[in-house]
Amino acid sequence: MNLEEALYHYFGYQSFREGQKETIQAVLDGKDTLSMLATGTGKSICYQLPTYLLKKPTIIVSPLVSLMQDQVEQLKVNGEKRVIALNSFLSKQEKSDALKTLHKYVFIFLSPEMLVLPHVLRELKKLHIGLFVVDEAHCISQWGYDFRPDYMQLGEIRSQLNNPTTLALTATATEEVREDIKRCLLLEDCHEVITTVNRSNIGIFIEKHDSYVEKEERLIELVKTLQKPGIIYFSSKKTAEHIHDVMIQNGIES
Repeated sequence: MNLEEALYHYFGYQSFREGQKETIQAVLDGKDTLSMLATGTGKSICYQLPTYLLKKPTIIVSPLVSLMQDQVEQLKVNGEKRVIALNSFLSKQEKSDALKTLHKYVFIFLSPEMLVLPHVLRELKKLHIGLFVVDEAHCISQWGYDFRPDYMQLGEIRSQLNNPTTLALTATATEEVREDIKRCLLLEDCHEVITTVNRSNIGIFIEKHDSYVEKEERLIELVKTLQKPGIIYFSSKKTAEHIHDVMIQNGIES
C-alpha cells in the first residue's frame, strides 16, 4: 500500500498535513531526519506510522512524564497495547518486569535520564530498534548544557544502539538550535523538513482605549460577537469578579 493508504488503514485519515509525508518518507528511506512541524500538525504520526510499516520497535525520548503518559494513553485509546513508558509512575517492581519483557513492546517511551541507566540500556541493546525518536528535540539545546545534562549523551547512546534511523521532532527551533540538535545527536548527514511556524488561525491584535469605561464596553462587545469558547485574562481577582457581574447585567450568563 502507498503512504496515503497506510495512513487511512492505521489512523483513518485520508490526507497528510504539511510536512508529515516528507518526514515519514525520509524515515522509511533510512534517512536521519530533523523535522520542525508546527504545534497541532500531528508530529506523533511521523513516528507512529513508520513504526507500523517497519515492523520494528521504536524508542521515543520525551522530556516530560505528563507528555509521555498522554501519548501512551492516546495510543491505547486507538487500540495499541504494545506501548510502555518507563518513568517514575512505575514502581521498582513494575520497571523490573517491564525490562524483562521489553521485546513485547513496539513503542517504548522514556526520558534521557532513564535511557542512560546501564541496566536499561543493556536491555534496549537486545532489541532490533527500527527508529530512535527525540520528541521536543529543542530541549537538547535549551536544557542539555546545564539543567538536564543527560540530553548531551543521546548521540553516544544512539551509537551504542547501532545507530538506528533517528527522527528529531520539534515545533520551534532557530537555525542555531537545529544545528545544536544535529551536533549533539551526531547526525552528520541529516535530512531536514522545516515548515512555517505561522498559524493562519492565530493572531495578535492590540487595541488601545482612552478610558477604562471604553475598555469595558469594548470587552462586552467582543464577548457578544466572537465565537465561543474564549478566555479573558485579568490583572486581579477583584477585576475578574467585577467583569463577571457586568457580563450578567448585559445578558451574558454562560
